[in-house]
Amino acid sequence: MNNRKKLEKLIKQHHGTILSADLDKYEIPRTYLSVLVAEGKLERVDRGIYVSSDSVEDAMFAMQSKYSKLIYSHETALYLHGLSDRTPFEYSATVPSGYKVVENVSERFKVYYIKKDLYAMGVTDTNTLFGNVIKVYNLERTICDIVRSRNRIDIQILNEALKRFVKIKSADYSLLMEYAKKLNVETVIKNYLEVLL
Repeated sequence: MNNRKKLEKLIKQHHGTILSADLDKYEIPRTYLSVLVAEGKLERVDRGIYVSSDSVEDAMFAMQSKYSKLIYSHETALYLHGLSDRTPFEYSATVPSGYKVVENVSERFKVYYIKKDLYAMGVTDTNTLFGNVIKVYNLERTICDIVRSRNRIDIQILNEALKRFVKIKSADYSLLMEYAKKLNVETVIKNYLEVLL
């Protein structure tokens, strides 16, 4: 298969969003990006991020692919897990303490920092609305995060998320309490649950 066909196949697999770094992985010369841009088949939407002309940019996938330390969390994770109907107007993501967030990210994201030993706790995969796989915190971790950051989150979003969480049959309360203990919100979570259950 020639490089152009490989690139077109890759664009299709990624639902229309391609990163210049992806070409390096598959040993496709980056000049093919320029060719497709010149032909009007691709559009450069950001540094190193391209979207096919018949697609909409999958910003969540593109940003996480480019900045792999970003894990979708808080309001964005609530939305992805169906615990909130509010489409986030800015994405929320967590990064490990000490990670330098570039200006491009800080302009588009509400960034939360967490100790390195707690950063990977509860990470899971989910799909964006475009079908691409991204990293997000699981339900239990997300509930702990929003309770922990309750001063930075709309109280209506918090209350609605908690009401929906207690109705989920697959919710793991022992895991929730394990995370709550590690994140120092055990008492607060227990108080919320006592009211809701």
